[in-house]
Amino acid sequence: MIKSNLPPILAKRCLEDGVEWQLRIDADLPYFEGHFPEQAVLPGVTQLDWAVQLGASEFGYAPKVQSLEVLKFQQLILPGSEVQLKISLNRAKHKLTFAYYQDEQRFGSGRICLTPNDIEERG
Repeated sequence: MIKSNLPPILAKRCLEDGVEWQLRIDADLPYFEGHFPEQAVLPGVTQLDWAVQLGASEFGYAPKVQSLEVLKFQQLILPGSEVQLKISLNRAKHKLTFAYYQDEQRFGSGRICLTPNDIEERG
């Protein structure tokens, strides 16, 4: 993955089925430069990288991705917005499920398949 810097995290909430972060998508983030000239949007690869980084940190695994499943980018994340990122781990299948959203608006979602040996079991 790219290893982009994370955006400002405004809040973190532990849920029964995962963790949710409130992210501020500042207009001056370098990922907006040149993507696209007529309307800056947050690249999907940056969204994936943030999900991998936060999931790795939260669930205790090496940030190595085997494959991606059901990847969807439904709406554009624009500069100056705030979004929620929810990540859950299916430890038995070695998969992170992530979703970016704000209220009823869905921005992107998918599953990140991890290499089974990369997950550190927590006792």
